[in-house]
Amino acid sequence: MFTAYAIVTVIAVLANAGIAVADFSRAEFVLANSAEVGLPQTWLPWLAAPKAAGAAGLLLGLMGVPVIGAAAATGLVLFFTGAVAAHIRAHVYYNIAFPGGYLALAVASLVLAVAR
Repeated sequence: MFTAYAIVTVIAVLANAGIAVADFSRAEFVLANSAEVGLPQTWLPWLAAPKAAGAAGLLLGLMGVPVIGAAAATGLVLFFTGAVAAHIRAHVYYNIAFPGGYLALAVASLVLAVAR
């Protein structure tokens, strides 16, 4: 069970760290997506910070602080639930798989963290 937890969580760490960097650097696709769902560009650092913190927390969970890892996964589940909701609210469905994928990784990390 730990192997599955480790693999899924490492993928979640890399994915969230990567998208946090893209948000902080205001990558073109991030700007386009945020405009489509109606989020002001000024929110990008505020949306990148919890992704980066979640990635760091998941990593701490892997390094032996399981309560932090579970809390980080919980925070990411809530965050990406909001992201999926923002896409639905804005009727932007063609790329809803992206926040949905991040949500699935967060849910899987949380479930595996609690189960181990």
